[in-house]
Amino acid sequence: MAKKEEAKEAKEVKETKEHKKEAPKKEAPKVEAPKEAKKEKKEEKKHEKHEGKGEGEGKEHHKKDRKGAPKEGKKEAPKVKEGEPEIRHIVRIAGTDLDGKRSVQYALTGIKGIGRRTAKIISTNSGLDPIATIGYLKDAELEKLQSSVDNITTIVPTWMVNKQNDIMSGEDRHLIGIDVMLGLNEDLNLMKKMRSYKGVRHDKGLRVRGQRTRSTGRKGRTVGVTRAAIQAKAAAAKEEGKKEEGKGAGK
Repeated sequence: MAKKEEAKEAKEVKETKEHKKEAPKKEAPKVEAPKEAKKEKKEEKKHEKHEGKGEGEGKEHHKKDRKGAPKEGKKEAPKVKEGEPEIRHIVRIAGTDLDGKRSVQYALTGIKGIGRRTAKIISTNSGLDPIATIGYLKDAELEKLQSSVDNITTIVPTWMVNKQNDIMSGEDRHLIGIDVMLGLNEDLNLMKKMRSYKGVRHDKGLRVRGQRTRSTGRKGRTVGVTRAAIQAKAAAAKEEGKKEEGKGAGK
């Protein structure tokens, strides 16, 4: 009897163990972490990675500044000092805009009809330094410059004037700005109306001053004989020969 009871107890123990193994483990419900906590964890991980890279070296790696290399950042415009006057970037004289950063004698060459030599004469006549920057001149100095440009015929000698012995008036004038182009067109039209040699050459679009025109100055037309023209003439001759043969056979 005792053996039977021991065998039963052993069976019960085995069944209880198997039941415990088969029973599924109950998982605890997962609690979602807030978004802010997740972001903080990501930032901490990134920070740890950066620190790990620099641990082997022991010091942070800084770029060495090259000598003469431009510094980073926006370039600031040069500040005007308190004592210095502001520059005029555009100066208007004789109906044309002149560069204010250039000197007087070179800025005046921007006006049509005024060269370097005449510009220097004008600047000295108005009592200004030819090398001075035109943008720093005062209003009174610019007025003097304007008046001397207007009265350029009285300042410049007659052999420097660009319109000597005018046909209509017989006077010596110096044309400036738009008047230069208008005067040139008037002279050309007058020569064409007169049917002078130069006027006829201008009208036909040929060279006026005795240049060679045999090999140059064709203005788009081909120099010499083209192959296409030769072939066209040969084809025309063949057609004429065939027509004449046909007429002879008909007779």
